[in-house]
Amino acid sequence: MRAVPHCMSTQHPDNASVPFFAASSVLAGEDEIREAYYAYTHLGCDEQMWDVEGKEIDTYVVKKLLSYYPEYFHEQVLGEDLRLTLRVPNPTVETAEAKILLETLESIPRSYDAARLFYGRDVAPIFEVILPMTTSARDIDRIYHYYTDHIVGRQHARFPGDITIAEWIGEFLPERIEVIPLFEDVPNMVRAADIVEEYLADKDVTDQRVFLARSDTAMNYGLVAAALSNKVALARLGELAERTGVGIHPILGMGSAPFRGGLSPATATRVGMEYPSVVTFSIQSAFKFDYPVAEVRAACEYLKARDIGPPRAVDIDRALEIIERYSRAYRARVVELAPQINQMAKYVPKRRARKLHIGLFGYARELGGVALPRAISFTCALYSLGLPPELIAFEALTESDLIFVQEVYPSFAAKLNDALRYADPDGPLMTAPLRDALVTAGFDAVPDAEHLDLVRRMRENLEQGQTANMSDLVTRAGLARRFLG
Repeated sequence: MRAVPHCMSTQHPDNASVPFFAASSVLAGEDEIREAYYAYTHLGCDEQMWDVEGKEIDTYVVKKLLSYYPEYFHEQVLGEDLRLTLRVPNPTVETAEAKILLETLESIPRSYDAARLFYGRDVAPIFEVILPMTTSARDIDRIYHYYTDHIVGRQHARFPGDITIAEWIGEFLPERIEVIPLFEDVPNMVRAADIVEEYLADKDVTDQRVFLARSDTAMNYGLVAAALSNKVALARLGELAERTGVGIHPILGMGSAPFRGGLSPATATRVGMEYPSVVTFSIQSAFKFDYPVAEVRAACEYLKARDIGPPRAVDIDRALEIIERYSRAYRARVVELAPQINQMAKYVPKRRARKLHIGLFGYARELGGVALPRAISFTCALYSLGLPPELIAFEALTESDLIFVQEVYPSFAAKLNDALRYADPDGPLMTAPLRDALVTAGFDAVPDAEHLDLVRRMRENLEQGQTANMSDLVTRAGLARRFLG
């Protein structure tokens, strides 16, 4: 197993600030090439996720990085010292983008050829892909076998009475790729270990990376359910590794907003200690661009240097019982808030030139077809309305629930206090039962005065239909928080 990266730079558009190298506030095209180089060189990230979902894909990323920055990449070998990992569409769910998967997989041998010419030796710059919205072992297996059987395997086919395809256009390498399942909803998160075990049953591998999401999980089920499902998944993956002898290397996708994980340069030490078995953390755009470079680099260096250990034990039955009850209350409240969320989300500024993947929305399937924005806009809209989503359904937790949650999820209190700084305690969305439950539990943080003023101005403007400067106010509030959503 090659050295596993610890800091995965991603393209999640949760940043309030615009990076200095960007041609506009909406990153696209060549900006993302520069971003990858910047993440490697200045921020200390050892991996870049290259997202090919929902945009005009650039399958020449390897060739561009090597040709634009040859001195750097001669010293830091792409595929050995640094990782570039593709996030591909899931054809089972994203049918409109299904064939983009094939185009992306086809680009892997071409990237290999570019790297071999650049380095003068065999180097695989890309050998992993991330499969979002994984729900079964078969989802993962299809990607694995399509590459080995239909991309690499076809090189041995021979033209009638003539040469093979490999003799005609060259061999196809690498011979196989590693597929990283990304689990995004609670039911599949808590059974991630079972799915991975089934996938690995017929494969001779010593190591496997597994990606656990946080944003969509929180949006669909609430903060507590998302955190507990991550904890359950990590515990079960630890048991799988111990039982099978396969090294399981978890990746945890976390944004800077407490709701979406709460990983920022300011909290990296706390998060690293809370998730001892997580090998790789996502370094999203707010982490990279809304903090001073020195702080970002120091946080990445900590995450790369920290010791990895076994996951924390968790009472899985108790966790699942709380998840079910709490998420039911959370989802019911979100359905009530959907009109206000959708109204405010229209003013959340774009930060990436893409239509993000559709997500596994439980609302559309189970709750009467309620439509909601994606997780970052959802989070930003609620912060802008004065009700941070971390607080939703807090009143559904009993005293014994709170004791359990704070034992299993030690940063829970800190996350609530962080969120409360940006809440409007007297706002219309702060119900009396919620307010009372927070005060009873000892959560009564003083709001940030600048942010509170912006929130009240935004609500007033919406009520009066004066929306010309709404996106500017949303951005200013995001700058105060150091994340958009």
